[in-house]
Amino acid sequence: MNRLPVFHHLLKMGFALLLSWHALPSMAQENPFTISGYVLDAATSEPLPFASIYLKSASIGTTTNEEGLFVFHLPADSQADTVVISVIGYASVFKKANAFAENQEIRLTEEVTTLGAAVVTASREKGLTAKQIVRKAYREISNNYPKQPYILEGYVRDLIKEDGKHVEYLECATKLRYPGHQTPSEPMVELMEVRTRFLGDKHPWNEDRERKNSIIDLVEDDLIVFDYGPIKGKNGWKYELESILPYNEGMVYKIRGVDKPFQTATLFIDAETFAFVRIELTRAAQEGDSWVRRLSNGALQVYYNLVIEYQEYRGKMYLKYQKEEDRWQIFEGAESDQLLFRQNPKKELFINRIVNEDLDRYPFQKNLDIELSIENQAKAFNADFWRSYNIPAQTAEESTIIQELQDRTE
Repeated sequence: MNRLPVFHHLLKMGFALLLSWHALPSMAQENPFTISGYVLDAATSEPLPFASIYLKSASIGTTTNEEGLFVFHLPADSQADTVVISVIGYASVFKKANAFAENQEIRLTEEVTTLGAAVVTASREKGLTAKQIVRKAYREISNNYPKQPYILEGYVRDLIKEDGKHVEYLECATKLRYPGHQTPSEPMVELMEVRTRFLGDKHPWNEDRERKNSIIDLVEDDLIVFDYGPIKGKNGWKYELESILPYNEGMVYKIRGVDKPFQTATLFIDAETFAFVRIELTRAAQEGDSWVRRLSNGALQVYYNLVIEYQEYRGKMYLKYQKEEDRWQIFEGAESDQLLFRQNPKKELFINRIVNEDLDRYPFQKNLDIELSIENQAKAFNADFWRSYNIPAQTAEESTIIQELQDRTE
């Protein structure tokens, strides 16, 4: 399938900037220098979603969306700096910012290192089993993740379907103030602005229930912060080393974990520092049995998928991207066999700035009421804020979803 006309069409529509992480003098740049394009697999020409696009000298970056698109706004004085494009499993590309053509096509070459000798040479410690690699990575968390307080700025996107029909689309900007790894707790949260909050016709079951806060629903599932899951290398988890993959200018172990009958995981671990670079965790009901009991309101979770990716900044690993995707079956009550409907929430958090110095002078106001949903705390739409705030570009599918929701609510 030739996707290039779609890419060109969307780019020319001027969709907003995707993810930008790390320290920027200001998220609102008055006269940015902009590069744009899409990232493809060199062999198949398929788009590469969530590829990292960042400025090497200043640790400013963005990411492609699910269609491989990117639009990257750089400071005006960075035109001669090097931009790095990277994806786990592919050779990175380095290119001067001022050498990008409009709608630049970037093709990355996949590189998969076979096991055997690579397992020995990729690590300074020889003969490690997959489980030993995971346990070492777990022991190195205190060295690889920040102990001091820091702030992450970012963007949350929340999409909900009921019985296959989209009923909600929410976008907001937020600041998260973490106490540091030594204190396992949820961050303090500032809700900055809400961009989109389209609510369609939901099932009547929702009417008397305050929907869970999207931001809190995401941050409470951080495996590194709250010390649980497949990262510990304990309990019933079994591990297998699948491959050694290139990433940036190093290598990562790709390890598959299984905890029967409900859980599987894929862990990407830096072969030199043993930092967790990416964690994928899936829980799925088996033969009608779920890993959780049905909730008192009749909701039964039958599928859960968590993806967490981290980015190195000044020697420490910070959250870069997080996705949580669920499937629920909603029954009449906790003991009822009457299925009312199926619900499929999908939440994503994109980090676009890290602040780890002079936090006392950095503007932050804890204002989020975690007992209320985001849409019930929204202020009036602020067009000036969103004009320069770095967010993921909408895909063609997302644009269609928003239009359909808007048409149904007008």
